[in-house]
Amino acid sequence: MMSRRSACTFTLAALALVLAGCASRPPASERDGPEARPPPHLERVPDAVPRVEAPRSGGPNKPYEVMGQTHVPLVGDVALAETGLASWYGRKYHGRPTSSGEIYDMYAMTAAHRTMPLPSYARVRNPANGREVVVRVNDRGPFAAGRVIDLSYTAALKLGVLAGVAPVEVRRITNAEIRAGLAAPAAPMIAPPAPPPPASPTPPPPAPAAAAALAMAQPEAAPASKPAEPTVEAATAGWWLQLGAFRDRDNALQLQQRARQALPPPARVELFDEDGLARVQLGPHATRELALQAAERVRALLGIAALPLARP
Repeated sequence: MMSRRSACTFTLAALALVLAGCASRPPASERDGPEARPPPHLERVPDAVPRVEAPRSGGPNKPYEVMGQTHVPLVGDVALAETGLASWYGRKYHGRPTSSGEIYDMYAMTAAHRTMPLPSYARVRNPANGREVVVRVNDRGPFAAGRVIDLSYTAALKLGVLAGVAPVEVRRITNAEIRAGLAAPAAPMIAPPAPPPPASPTPPPPAPAAAAALAMAQPEAAPASKPAEPTVEAATAGWWLQLGAFRDRDNALQLQQRARQALPPPARVELFDEDGLARVQLGPHATRELALQAAERVRALLGIAALPLARP
């Protein structure tokens, strides 16, 4: 990140931005890492929602030089896909300006990249565990060799890379994709259910005498008993996939409607009001393994990294 790299020598075109970045740099002796008491339930923080944003003019999108190497930010709505190492940054930069001038929030879903237009949106995948997140790129960096993206603390937590640098796959989400409703990756269709077996040929009707004899021989059918209504506990017990948690209930309802349209029956997408949040969840599943299998379908169809949660 410009505001936290040891070398802050930029081209003359970006001199004003460089001076601001150096002024906000924390002391070199201060070590980075997590806060002593991070907020709870960070794994429930929703991914960044891609929207069309015009690139910032000037400073953060002009060529710049760091550690003797010149970096030229991309111009226009260009696609970018790359693999490499991801790192993350935390309390040392929390509350300080990013290269775009926005304040860094280590608990938001953001990231830093050397050349993506600022701002941009990117999908980051951890191939080791299959997790994916969508982040908003609003900062410059990382500048260590082999690293392609610097994640916020929460984004690293959701990807499972807090232990250190880890290989990831990064893809910029273009404005064209956002306008076309294709911000989620192309999804394979779920195989449709198998058609029912063909019905047996209808036998010819019996002669009148035979029909009467058959009717007398048939026992009277017992009335069908009405199945018992499941209790609330029975209806919700099991493993659920959390698709998102919102303080704004309207946002939760929008995600619930979108998920119900994308996920075919018998999938249940329910909304639970808990802890002051409206939680959109898919389930129930009998085992965690089944829930994880469903999570792969959710990722393919909705582009959401769903989290399995147990309900008693």
